[in-house]
Amino acid sequence: MAVRRVLHFPHPVLKTSAAAVQDVDEDARALVTDLIDTMRASPACVGLAANQIGVTRRAFVVDVTGHKKAESCHGLIVAFDPEIVSTAGLVVSREGCMSVPDLTGDVPRASEIVVRVRTIEGELATIEANAFEARALQHEIDHLDGTLFLDRVQSHRSVFQRRTYR
Repeated sequence: MAVRRVLHFPHPVLKTSAAAVQDVDEDARALVTDLIDTMRASPACVGLAANQIGVTRRAFVVDVTGHKKAESCHGLIVAFDPEIVSTAGLVVSREGCMSVPDLTGDVPRASEIVVRVRTIEGELATIEANAFEARALQHEIDHLDGTLFLDRVQSHRSVFQRRTYR
């Protein structure tokens, strides 16, 4: 479909809780196509939530395939109305975000997660993930709740200027 413009903080939509999708219809599928196209057009991007492109619906995509920190890897995950079922462990690690392009931060997150989602086919599915994939899922769910990684850092000393590589 289309590569969409990613909103940057402090855009108010990024701090807005997204509404449930409930029915996976053609509009929801078109939204996912735009999310996938935008994610894949963005270097080093492993996930994108609908409100990052200005749509306040509970949908996101994640794909950690080939990432050096990934252990579990489900390939392309398309998630509607995600719900965290359980978490375990806690690891602090560096995160970045397309909506906060100039900063990274050390963020505590569960190292293992179980999430229930509605798939692109409209079916309920359960995803068990760990390590980097678990972190990516939590990051995108936070977006749908109007939470940025900056809201999760423990102190201002845990926020850093993003490195620029040439």
